[in-house]
Amino acid sequence: MKQKNRILVQIALIVALGGLLMGFDASVISGVIQFIEVEFALTKLELGWAVASLTLTATLAMMVAGPLSDRFGRRTILRYAAILYTLSAIGSAFAPSFIWLVVARMVGGFGVGASLILAPMYIAEMAPPRIRGRLVSFNQLNIVIGISLAFFTNYLILQFAKSDASWAQSFGFNQYNWRWMLGLEALPAILYYLGLFFVPKSPRWLILKGEFEKAKEVMSRFNSEKDTEEVIAQMIEKNNNPGVKKEGKISDLFKPAMRLVLTIGIVVAVLQQITGINSVFFYAPMIFEQSGIGTDASFMQAILVGVVNLVFTLLAMYFIDRLGRKPLLSVGVAGIALSMFLLAFEFNSATYQLTPEKMSQLSSKMEIGGLESLNNIIYESEGEFKVALITNLGKEEFEANKEVLLKTAVSMNSMLILFAILGFVASFAFSIGPVMWVLFSELFPNYIRGIAISFVGLINSGISFVVQWIFPWELEVLGSDVTFLIYGIFAAIGFVFIIKVIPETKGKSLEEIEAQLVK
Repeated sequence: MKQKNRILVQIALIVALGGLLMGFDASVISGVIQFIEVEFALTKLELGWAVASLTLTATLAMMVAGPLSDRFGRRTILRYAAILYTLSAIGSAFAPSFIWLVVARMVGGFGVGASLILAPMYIAEMAPPRIRGRLVSFNQLNIVIGISLAFFTNYLILQFAKSDASWAQSFGFNQYNWRWMLGLEALPAILYYLGLFFVPKSPRWLILKGEFEKAKEVMSRFNSEKDTEEVIAQMIEKNNNPGVKKEGKISDLFKPAMRLVLTIGIVVAVLQQITGINSVFFYAPMIFEQSGIGTDASFMQAILVGVVNLVFTLLAMYFIDRLGRKPLLSVGVAGIALSMFLLAFEFNSATYQLTPEKMSQLSSKMEIGGLESLNNIIYESEGEFKVALITNLGKEEFEANKEVLLKTAVSMNSMLILFAILGFVASFAFSIGPVMWVLFSELFPNYIRGIAISFVGLINSGISFVVQWIFPWELEVLGSDVTFLIYGIFAAIGFVFIIKVIPETKGKSLEEIEAQLVK
């Protein structure tokens, strides 16, 4: 049996490499934005678009990936996703303009959307109930590894760019730093495409297509003969039941029998993104720089975010089939709310002051003659400080030097900011990060699983797109404190919903969960 489990784990890891590509593709942009903002002279909304454009097409892909996988198979669509990742990485690296870059990232978004919903679906359809939560969590683990890898390679490329070594100069790390950051993804994307040739078709998809013997052959590779016979018989009985649909339609999702599972799916999909996780992952260096630390330090702290994310995702994988889905959700979402409230408080407590020492730092970057009247004055809010800067410098000069002025003048507890962000990431990684995809793969009936996961995945991705797109604008207009306060309020509301509505699904077969929740 251990040998069978080992084979199943290997297959789950290969399929979940789609998660690694998704995490890398989405987070690598965090190190790119400060370079493309200057190179392409982008506005804040254009900068947000460069980040969120990938999620827009991922949202569109989720509308069709599930139904396409019901027709052609989970494995087949994942192979096409791997091809799209490769094309996107190469296209982004060689982008001659902002439009080209956005189009290339949007191509990758189609791969993101497909792999994000199909990888956990495939794994859930292969895995026995006793380890299903852990195996489905491999997808989130790989997303986390991809995010950490992106943070690390971004930092590494920045260090190579500063190197005087001849090999670093010949590769053009200094001249093409952000292009190297984006282009590296082509390597794991090609490996993913090749690896998918070593995984079988989903047995539950084979059952839907009437290929019972092939389904039995696949299941017997990972289960005992007795368990295989029981599971196959259960699936065939469900498939042959005249009262059960063989193929689902989108309209079936809105029937009264689906009300509970659909409500849970939608709320969890929204909650995972509305609490701001991708704002932190995709803009981590920007957030840390706002606390007054330098560029290198902000990239190092972003790496620390990735490490914490990885460690707590591993803890979630260990506990998800031991404690269950609901306890992890409850503890984690409560931690998200507390962390966001702490961030809001600390950013609200920040002060802004231009001391003679800070004036000296600014003199190498801009003309500071208009700032002399602000010397040693303490401003209690970012808004007050901006008004004073505009009055003394003029709007045009202020806009040209706004970011360097704010970063130089700000005074806050940067260690507390780091602690709160790490607490937020740890809470997310321990709970709604991996648990959402496990729930999605478990809640919906077999005949409509592809369509249902596409639908809730579409909502999840749509919310993610909006959050990423408007985040730079929120920081500029609302301020960091109000932005993080809003995230915390949404998390608190989600905590109440989890306690009152979400059921426990651990240890139950997919057919048992369907019988319990779909009346």
